[in-house]
Formats: sequence, C-alpha cells, structure tokens
Amino acid sequence: MNINSAINSLESFHLAVDETGAKERAASIAGRSIKKESKVHAIKLAVSMIDLTTLEGKDSEGKVHALCQKAVRPLDGSDEIPHVAAVCVYPNMVKTAKSALMGSGVFVASVATAFPSGQSPLKLKIEEVKRVVNMGADEVDMVISRGEFLEGNYRYVYDEVKAIKEACGEAHLKVILETGELETYDNVRKASLISMLAGADFIKTSTGKVQPAATLPVTLVMLEAIRDFYNETGKIIGMKPAGGIKTTKDAIAYLCLVKETLGDMWLTPDLFRMGASSLLNDLLMQYRKEQTGVYQSAEYFTND
Repeated sequence: MNINSAINSLESFHLAVDETGAKERAASIAGRSIKKESKVHAIKLAVSMIDLTTLEGKDSEGKVHALCQKAVRPLDGSDEIPHVAAVCVYPNMVKTAKSALMGSGVFVASVATAFPSGQSPLKLKIEEVKRVVNMGADEVDMVISRGEFLEGNYRYVYDEVKAIKEACGEAHLKVILETGELETYDNVRKASLISMLAGADFIKTSTGKVQPAATLPVTLVMLEAIRDFYNETGKIIGMKPAGGIKTTKDAIAYLCLVKETLGDMWLTPDLFRMGASSLLNDLLMQYRKEQTGVYQSAEYFTND
C-alpha cells in the first residue's frame, strides 16, 4: 500500500477521540478489584506478558545475564510461575541475552532506530535494525519521528515504519509512538493507525524515558484503534503499554481494559505485552501473599 492510499484509508476510520469519555472509562476500570483464584490467574498471566527490560547506560553483560535468568524462572527455585515473554535490551546486549535465553522460550527484544529520541537519518536506523536482527533479536522496538508527525508529515512516518518493517525480516516490529509527546488523544489514534497501516506487528505507548509514559486512557485509545483496524482490515495487531506500570493493581487494570475492549483473543503474550522493570517483583510478592496469607519482604526477591 502506498502512502496516498494509506492516508486515504484513514478516512474510513473515525479519528476524533472523546478524551473525557476515555478518561472516565479508564478510571472505572482502574477501580476494580479481583480476589483469590481469579487474582492468582491474573498474576500468572501478567507475568507471562512482561517484556522484562533494562535500558540503562550502566547495563553490563553480568546484569543482562542475571536479568535473563530471572526472566526464565521468575520465582527462584520454583516453576509455578511462567517465564516472561521477552527480555528487552540495547543493541550491544543482544548477543548476551540471546546466549542466556537459548532454548528457554523467552524472546529477545532490542530497541533500535536511535532509541529513545529517534533523531538519526533513516539509513542509519535501517542499518541498526538489520544489525540487531542479525545478532539474533526476535523483536525490534522502534520509535517514530515525533517531530515529523507533529508537523503533519505523515508520509515520512508511514515510509519510515514501512522501511523498518522490511528491514526486520522475520523479526516482529513494535512501533513506539511516545504518546507523552504527541500532545492530543486524536494524534495518538492517528499515529496508531498510520503505524498499523505501515506494517507494525505491535503498537507501543512509550520508551519509558518520557513522562507521562503508559496511562490507561492512552492505552484505551490505542486499543480502540486496534479494534477498529481489525474490524476494517481483518489484521490482528498487538499492543504494548510501557513505562510506569509498577504494581499488580496496575497490571490487572490493563488486563481488564484489554478484555473489555478487544476480548479474550488478545489476552495472550502473542498480542499483549507490558514493558516493565519493577513490575515483576510486585507480582511475585502479591502471588506469595495469595499463597501464604502474608507478604514476603522485598529482599526475598532478586532485583530486576
């Protein structure tokens, strides 16, 4: 699909977003509570959907290796909790993660395209994507050029995502919108649709480096865009909120939002992820609380 037909396709979608309605619906879902067996099931499901992430300048091979060990067996000494979906790292750590996760079922995701700013020429972005895929990345998390989008240069954004998708080969592409910089919910919806039309396998809220990062209302806007895109085209696209998801209560609210907006089909790691670094320990603490009736000390769990 060329850009003209892609942009024309946007006309078949309702682009205006009821911001007040989105915030009210998200708030109603955030206030819900589930108990006992349902909570245990939700905790295990949430763990299986985590992209366990380290994106710091001080990342080392030792830190990444330890993170991978936790990704494979989140609850030390027990197999009662499933492994996470993926470990997300910077390009230089892809080989380390790939080696540590070999045969585990945990995917390796790498940020790319001049993460987090996206401020480099497209040629260099494509070269970086090809490099991380060649090193073994199963998934690539790219960032769109927010400046171009905000100037109304949708052709640039569409062509950029399309070119990166082609460079990914067999690897899955998650397109980060950096919603905290897109200014309006209407822009979030439009950027979501352009990214999906250009070939995104997932759309993702944030890099985690800009505030606000993931929020329930913004995620709802993106989930509704996925739903409408599916209804219009029959194509199934995944969703990944990232940044600021820290507690079990947060995670369960996102699961409820997905279930009510897209249905049970999307409640799988193949179609829904949560980007997080500190969420996993809270999920494990809440799991132990449900099993034993008491909270374990935070020191009981390894640091992410």
